[in-house]
This record gives sequence, C-alpha cells and structure tokens, in this order.
Amino acid sequence: MSDGAMRKKALHFILMLLFVAAVGSWIYTSVRDEFLKQSRIGQRRTVETITAGYPAEGGDVEGWLRRLSGEGGADCEVALIDGLPAPGDEIRVRGSAELAALCRTSAADPEFSRGIDNAAYEEIYRSVKDWTLGDPADGAGGERERALFFAPAMNPSTHEISGVLVFAFSTGAERGFVRMLNTLFGAALLLFVIVIWQMMMSRDPIVGFALAGLFLMALTFVAYPLFEAVRLSFLQNGRFSLEIWRTILTSEGYLDALMGSLKLGCWTATVSTFVGFLFAFAVTRTNIVLKKLISTMGVLPVISPPFSLTLSIILLFGNNGLVTRWLGLTGTGFTIYGLPGLVLVQTMGMFPIAFLTLTGVLQAIDSTYEEASLNLSASRLKTFTAITLPLAVPGLLSAWLLVFTTSLADFANPLLLAGDLRVLSLESYIEVTGMNRLGHGAALSILLLLPTLTAFLVQRFWVARKSYVTVTGKPSGRVMELTTPGVRKLLTAVIFLIIIFLVMLYGTIFAGCFVKNWGIDYTFSLENITEAITRSRDALFDTVTLAAAATPIAGIIAMIAALLIVRRHFHGKRLLEMLLMTPFALPGTLVGISYILAFNHAPIILVGTAAIIIINYVIRELPVGIEGGIASLRQIDPSIEEAATDLGADSATVFRTIVLPLVRPAFLSSLSYTFVRSMTAVSAVIFLISARWYHLTVLIYNFSENLRFGLASVLSTVLIIIVFGAFGLMRLLVRENENLMKNVT
Repeated sequence: MSDGAMRKKALHFILMLLFVAAVGSWIYTSVRDEFLKQSRIGQRRTVETITAGYPAEGGDVEGWLRRLSGEGGADCEVALIDGLPAPGDEIRVRGSAELAALCRTSAADPEFSRGIDNAAYEEIYRSVKDWTLGDPADGAGGERERALFFAPAMNPSTHEISGVLVFAFSTGAERGFVRMLNTLFGAALLLFVIVIWQMMMSRDPIVGFALAGLFLMALTFVAYPLFEAVRLSFLQNGRFSLEIWRTILTSEGYLDALMGSLKLGCWTATVSTFVGFLFAFAVTRTNIVLKKLISTMGVLPVISPPFSLTLSIILLFGNNGLVTRWLGLTGTGFTIYGLPGLVLVQTMGMFPIAFLTLTGVLQAIDSTYEEASLNLSASRLKTFTAITLPLAVPGLLSAWLLVFTTSLADFANPLLLAGDLRVLSLESYIEVTGMNRLGHGAALSILLLLPTLTAFLVQRFWVARKSYVTVTGKPSGRVMELTTPGVRKLLTAVIFLIIIFLVMLYGTIFAGCFVKNWGIDYTFSLENITEAITRSRDALFDTVTLAAAATPIAGIIAMIAALLIVRRHFHGKRLLEMLLMTPFALPGTLVGISYILAFNHAPIILVGTAAIIIINYVIRELPVGIEGGIASLRQIDPSIEEAATDLGADSATVFRTIVLPLVRPAFLSSLSYTFVRSMTAVSAVIFLISARWYHLTVLIYNFSENLRFGLASVLSTVLIIIVFGAFGLMRLLVRENENLMKNVT
C-alpha cells in the first residue's frame, strides 16, 4: 500500500474517531446529567416527606430524630440545628452525632451559611459541594462523602420555623454510577477504535479481531482479577497499607500454615516422583508383564474426582474405618488425619503426573548409550546410575516441580483430611468464607505462589547449567533391559501392590454406595442411592450444564490462540502467551478469590451467575488446550495453510477447513480435558457457586463433612462414571491419545 493511500486512510480514521468521540461525549453527558437529576429529585422528595413529619410544639423531637436515625441508616442521616443562628453564632445541634460534629465545624463555611439562609426563607437547599462526614483518617463506615440538604423545621401548629433540618445523603451510588458510565463509554470507544482500525488498516481483519479478542479476554479475566487480588492485599480501610502482610508474615499461625504447605508439598512431590519413576521405568525400560494395565492405572487417578480417593481413605482408615476397626486401632490414638494421611492420598492422586512426565523423558533417551555401557562390561546397576538416571534428571526435576506445585494448590484433600495440619490453601478459604476477610485470603493465596516460583527458578537454573542432549541423529529403536530377573520381580511386586491399593480405594467408594451407614451399620441398602440422586438432581444438572457450556468455548479459543501463536508474528506475542498460560500456575483459591473481588461490582457484575463459573472453567483449562494445540501445529507443515490462502481462502475458512481437521486429536483432547476438569473442579468453584448454580463436588464435600459417607460415595461414583464416559467417548473419536497424555500432564 502506498504512503499516500496510508495517509488518506489515517485521515479518514481520525475524522471518524473525532466524530464518534463528539457524539459519544454528548450521549455520555446527557445520560449522566439525567441520572444525577433523577437521583437529586428523589433525595428532595425524601427531604420533603421527612420535613412534613416534624413534631408539633411540645412533641418528642428527640425521639423523632432517633427514629429517623434508625430508619435512614447509612444512606441518609438527619440532624436538627435549634433556631436560626446568624453567621459567627455558636450553634446547638441534635441528632446524628457525626452530622452534628460536621455542622459545628462547618458553621462558618459560606456554603453552610447559605443553606441556613435558604431554610430561613422556607426553601429546601442542596449544597453545591460534597462534605466529608466523620474523620476521614479512621476509614470507619465505608464511603464518607455526603451531599447536604437544608430544610426548615416548621412547627405544624404555629407554622413558625423552630430550626434547620440538615440531611446528609450518601453520594456513593451517584459516584459509582458515574464510574461505571466512564468505564462503559471508555470500553465502547476502545472497542470502536479496534474495530475501525482493523477494518480500515489491517490486511486480514479476521486475524486482527481474533488477536484483539484474545488480548481483551486475557486482560479482563486474567490480569484484572489478579491485579484486584494483589491490590486488596495492600489496602486497609481503603488506604494503602502493609498491615495485612505484616500480620501474615508475623503471625505464628500463618507461618505454621506456610511450613505445613511446604512440608506437605515436599513429601508428596518426593514420594510421588519416586512412585511415578517406578511406573515409567517399568513401562519404558523393562520387559515387565501387563504394561498396558500399568499404564492405565498410572493415569487413572488424574481423571478421577478430587474427593474420591480422600473419601475412600476415610472409609478405610478413618476413626470408624473398616481397616481401623478390623485391626483394632480404634481408641489407640491412631489417626489418618494430618500429614501422613494427606501425603498418602496426594501421592495416590498425583503420582500419575510424574509418571506421564517421566514416561516421555525416558522414551526420549537414546538407548545406544546404555547399550554401549553394557558392552563395555558395566553392570546394569552401574549403567542405570551413570547413564539413565543422570539423563532423566530434567524429567525428575520437572515432575517433582509439577507435583510440588499441584500439592501446594490442592484444596480438596486438606479440606477433609488436614486434621491439625494447617496449610495455606485451607487457611485462605477459611479467611474468606469463615471470617469474611478477603484481603487476608488473597494475601495467603498469593503467598502460595512464592514457593512455586522459587522451585521453578531453581529447577531452570540447575538444568540450564548442564547438557542432557542425547538425540543428535537417528536414535536406536531398541530399548535395553536394565533390570535383572530378581529386580524385575521386586519392581513388579511393588507396582502391583500400589495398583491393588488403588483398586481397593476405588472399590471402597463403590461399596460405600450399598452400605446403610459406613462405620456403624454395614447392612446392604439401596437407600443411599435413592436419597443421593434425589438430593443431587439440581446440582448434577447444573454441573453437567456448566461443564458442557464451557467445553466448546475453551476448545475453540485454545485452538485459535495456538494457531496465532505458532503461525503469526505480531507485537505482544510473548505477553499474550504469558497471560494465557498464567492461570495454569495460579492456585485455585487465588483464582476464586480474585474473581469475587473483580466481578462483584460495577462495571462487570458476574458473581452469583452461571457466566462467572463458565468463564472460570474456560480460563483455568485454556493453557492445557493451548499447549496441546501448539504441539500439534508444530508438527504440521505451514505450506498447507499457505496453499489454501493462495487459493483465496480467508483466515476463518483456513481455520475451519484446514487447521481444525489437522489438529483434531489435540482439539478433542482439549474438549474432553476441559469437560472432565470442569466436572471435578473444587478449589476455585467453591467460592463462585450460588443458590442458583451449584456444583456436585461441593455437595460431595458437604455430605462428607456431615459424615454422610454413603451419599458422598454415590455421588462420587456418579461423577466417576460421567468422567470415564467422557474419556471413553474421546478414545472412540481419537485412535491415538498421545496428545491427551501431554494435556493431562
């Protein structure tokens, strides 16, 4: 495009922008002024109504003022100035204490004197300026700016003015509406600029609109809520303060919770990485039997509901658990609650993360190094310790970091099994729901990020100092057997013991559905099934509906984002990718709290609606879909898309007819993963549910907390069936599931 044409388009763009800005300014001013006019008319009518009820001579004026204070609340306060004082006279005021103090300190103010003069002429007067009620430094009572009305206090019997009534109306609603109006008109103007710019200046408007939409989504639903959470942690009574952080960092209870989270995370990450390595090593580096069964059981806990394993642990090893009573441990001080129980249940639920990570790493190691070591007469143990294990270090560190991060952010298991162990994820939940201290809850959730980021940086620094490259050409297709028959038998025994334990845990959940009262009465009964299905019908419908609504949205957005990141070059690419991937690293409690803070007031009020839950699902699971899409697109030659473009297809057509069919496995994996994670979500959604929209996992928790384990078992089984059904459908649609494995990891 020539420079002249560009200048002409730019001139047209500026002229159109000026025209729209002028029209928008006129509309904005008209709407604002009309709202303020109607608000002040309503306030004046309130003043007229209250003034008409002024007591007759000899009436109980004090009681009348007290009743007004009780009825008016914080939106309208009333005080009475006795007589008609002249400027400079000392005034006597009754009524609201704070308003009376304002009257005394402002008696010499010209605007205040003008109000008294108008009242003396039997007129109602509204002050042209706002007044600060109370001490601004104490922050008590919330919003303190008030509009003052002055009205004559007229004796209905003699029609004489006995004083001046002063009314203080809150201006919070007016200023809130104006702020919302500013935001809406600003957003509308920004949207117009983006649309017109793309239509007039961009060669491919569809790509431009997609980028603008992704940036807007990331800023609105990732950056803005996170900013609100961080901002609130530095506010005290509406002012900047370090008091919340000072309290958290000096409180012994909060520090104990931090140490409890770190201790739990380290133990879980270490044990889970060890178990995951055993499974991965057995599958990739040995001739162990039943590899498919081992692989299936190694993935199973990842896609099961979060409460399922915890529930079965309680049913077996709780205070009235089956194993506890069978071994005679009841009353001996034995307890599964606390750190040991949490490490056990988290290890069983999270070792698949390490297994999936390490399987890929071990498969990528060129076995010719191990073969050369064995040919040089090194023992299998020496080959393992000198070759295999060092080359697996990046995978071991990555697996440990992933499990450590997941353990820190875990909310469901500590909710039922923490006992006397304090952890930050649970403390933040208690601060918000139990003590109504959103600032403290946000700060504790932010504190969870620090260990995660530290572990990530240490891992990256350690791995970056060494080279682990082994595949420099065509790797060997053979895999060397690194275990002796005795070691292989021992490895098989350990792995199958873990598998048997997992089967026992899932079997316990199923058995709990048919027991009348677990721990007390083991009589066979179907009452739990009937009652659970009846009581959970609405929650089940809500859960499936919300998950089904979020699934296609997340899948399509993930593929669009992956396509733009891989195939397009644009300014802010790294920023967009970072914003879209950020939710993967955030604890669920932090996401839930930040959404409450960001979307519980104008201009975007979503709390209590289905929209905020769906948005949470989409944003939380988007990074996994994007990663899967990026991995698939990098395996596809871009010349296919370029050929379609050269033949006249626009970006939307290329995406619909070329990209989506080629990335079908990743797309369907993203859909199934989003659906499953939405069905089993707890940590963020527990803050966002409402009386209208409930969630099945929260209902399972409520049943478990109230010791209705039979009902909880039924709902857990229903959830497992739905989840497995979704994955079974995905396996029918996608023959190979490598993308799914990557996504789950």
